Amino acid sequence: MHASLFKCFFFFSCKMEKILTDVEQYVVDFVLKTRKQKGLSQKNIAYILEVNPSFINDVENPTNRAKYNLNHINTLSDHWGISPREFLPRKAFPVLKNELSDS
Repeated sequence: MHASLFKCFFFFSCKMEKILTDVEQYVVDFVLKTRKQKGLSQKNIAYILEVNPSFINDVENPTNRAKYNLNHINTLSDHWGISPREFLPRKAFPVLKNELSDS
């Protein structure tokens, strides 16, 4: 599932706009899945990352551009005893030119 936002104008015309790139959303989904598998709350993840719990809520909200950075991935990898590689897909997603300019 990819994060998308529907922008509706005058309730007639809706345009679907991606908020995160495919790889960014993959990382968010991996952390969310792992967090739930381990029975952790958003507050637990915020404590591990030393961030405000509202940041984790923003990251997991598909209408928000907030995302984990490399330091967050490294910290969670260390805490969970896994490789940072596990946060990424085995193969790269195709890159669209407009994704590069939006990030």
